[in-house]
Amino acid sequence: MKQQVAERMQGISAFYVMELLQRAKELERLGRDIIHMEIGEPDFPTPQGVIDAGRALLQTGEVKYTAAAGLPELRSCIADYYQQQYGVKLDARRVFITPGASGAFLLAFGISLNPGEQVMMSDPCYPCNDNFVRLFNGKTHFVDVDATTGYQLTADLIARHWHQASKGVLVASPSNPTGTLLGEGELQRAIDTVNDLGGCFYSDEIYHGLVYDQSAASALQFSDDVFVINSFSKYFGMTGWRIGWLVVPDGFVEAAEKLAQNIFISTPTHSQHAALASFTPENKAELERRRLEFKTRRDFLYENLLKLGFKIACKPEGAFYIYADCSAFTDNSFEFARSLLEQEGVAVTPGRDFGQHLADQHIRFAYTASVDRMAAALERLERFLCR
Repeated sequence: MKQQVAERMQGISAFYVMELLQRAKELERLGRDIIHMEIGEPDFPTPQGVIDAGRALLQTGEVKYTAAAGLPELRSCIADYYQQQYGVKLDARRVFITPGASGAFLLAFGISLNPGEQVMMSDPCYPCNDNFVRLFNGKTHFVDVDATTGYQLTADLIARHWHQASKGVLVASPSNPTGTLLGEGELQRAIDTVNDLGGCFYSDEIYHGLVYDQSAASALQFSDDVFVINSFSKYFGMTGWRIGWLVVPDGFVEAAEKLAQNIFISTPTHSQHAALASFTPENKAELERRRLEFKTRRDFLYENLLKLGFKIACKPEGAFYIYADCSAFTDNSFEFARSLLEQEGVAVTPGRDFGQHLADQHIRFAYTASVDRMAAALERLERFLCR
């Protein structure tokens, strides 16, 4: 009998941008200068203090398993961080250290989602979130969002689209790809709505810290009955270290402990020790410097994309992306992105990577390159548009 791939894989999607990234790497090997504005990864190196902390642990040779939930001192640091940053008193036993935010999503859905149950998400949104739900034989209920709600799921939208199979709602604030926030009042109303409906509220907060004009509220400010996903990748600049965290409601602690033991054993030990240095005053000062640089980049890219004729319905308030309407130039953003790469050496992400709603009319630009490099990219983009 011929072996077959599991049926669940039929619905698991790949990143469209990976095709473009692979081509970009090929062009670079051929000597082409490629300006990367497609990948959601800070261009800054890991802060030196974090590297030093990780190296110090490695030099001991004692790189052993930790408890499945993570180093107790790191879990306590994160709990303290919520007190300092949001005024939230958090029991460290509810904090689980995971292999990146992806591990946090797997743990959250694994302990809360039953086969056939649906998780509501916005369209557009980060594509892996749908795949995480599918992995546990759940279903995703996409809700089209636009500028009228800041590309966010509001309490009204949640109530309107909730039905018998709904299990919960996932929101991301700041969001990928739009960089928009849910304000404090709207976030609280959304959480209250889901709690009243008896569902799970999942809050993707991995871009917290990277906000520019107002602070981002954590779901934990309004309820203990929420799942909060966060990461050391984006704001803290530790992408390749693969370390994130999940905060679970008190009633899920035992289940999270048990599942983490089985699917992770533990998050890489050297990464956990390195992450402890993320909370030092020196590191916080460096992260603030980087945040201000991202703000400068956002403003520069935003103003110049508008000058070129792109439409941007919502100026991003956080993360490091601009989701731009390119319908003045094309009705196929994937082909637009492919041609831009081939002709001008500028790599961007097409809208279809983030869903179906008006996807062919949008491009995501990541301002994870210096202002000088973005200026060069904009010159190339202008030349491309004038062809």
